[in-house]
Amino acid sequence: MDIRGLGYVTVASTDLTRWSDYATGVLGMMVDAGAHERLYLKMDERPYRILVERADRDGYGACGWEVAGKAAFEQAIAELQQADVEVRRGSASDAASRKVQELALFADPDGNRHELFWGPLQDFAPFISPAGVSGFVTSALGMGHAVLPAPSFDRCLDFYQRVMGFGLSDLMKVRFTPDPAEPEKRIHFLHCNNARHHSLALFECPIPSGCVHLMVEVRELDDVGRALDRMTAHGVKLSATLGRHTNDDMTSFYMQTPGGFDLEYGCGGKVMDWEVHTPFESTVVSHWGHDFSVGRR
Repeated sequence: MDIRGLGYVTVASTDLTRWSDYATGVLGMMVDAGAHERLYLKMDERPYRILVERADRDGYGACGWEVAGKAAFEQAIAELQQADVEVRRGSASDAASRKVQELALFADPDGNRHELFWGPLQDFAPFISPAGVSGFVTSALGMGHAVLPAPSFDRCLDFYQRVMGFGLSDLMKVRFTPDPAEPEKRIHFLHCNNARHHSLALFECPIPSGCVHLMVEVRELDDVGRALDRMTAHGVKLSATLGRHTNDDMTSFYMQTPGGFDLEYGCGGKVMDWEVHTPFESTVVSHWGHDFSVGRR
């Protein structure tokens, strides 16, 4: 399966106004609230990268994976069907709401929802951040990455590698306390057909919101610092302090979203050469910073 990148994500929300305020005031994204019961959060030349849909719950919706075109889309559906994955072609209304030519919907072995699509609509309207963000790093790298819960870890990992064609970037094993009796949880970082270090990661733990965190990358370190200030000014809860990761070199902090999952806001991520990279296991999460205990207080 030739997945080019994470094209968009969807979010379920009981309060669209809260998401609109968070997107513009904290994240620095543009918001199109013209659609009925939906918000389109814009972060580059595309009409949106995050779609917030009114629902009776707050949480993560789905990852939208972009393929190269119609032929790649049909091939991907065939490969899902050959692997006995239940896949449904989206309706014309579904495609219109996603602003794409066609999409297909399916889930992984733990029920994490995904959408495949091709042919995004492009109006080429410029991105002008209402908070002065210099820009988000997207384009050929996709919109960022998502970390999803995978309690059935081995089954999920096999699904993403064997069926969806993701490659292993690296891996970690983590504990949340110093207690050596606490079982380690595995995190595997996976890449698709672009140079972003990982577009997807799997975490061996259930998460009620349906997502561990979503990552967006900005161009400059100052953009990260100013977002940290805006987070504090808007009373948003910090989930992890500013730090720099060992695996993808991202300098970032984590904060809560109105959807109940976290958002990593960072800059300076690695651009990979997969011909020379070999996967490794990180025994520490970060070179410095990233104190996740603040989010559990």
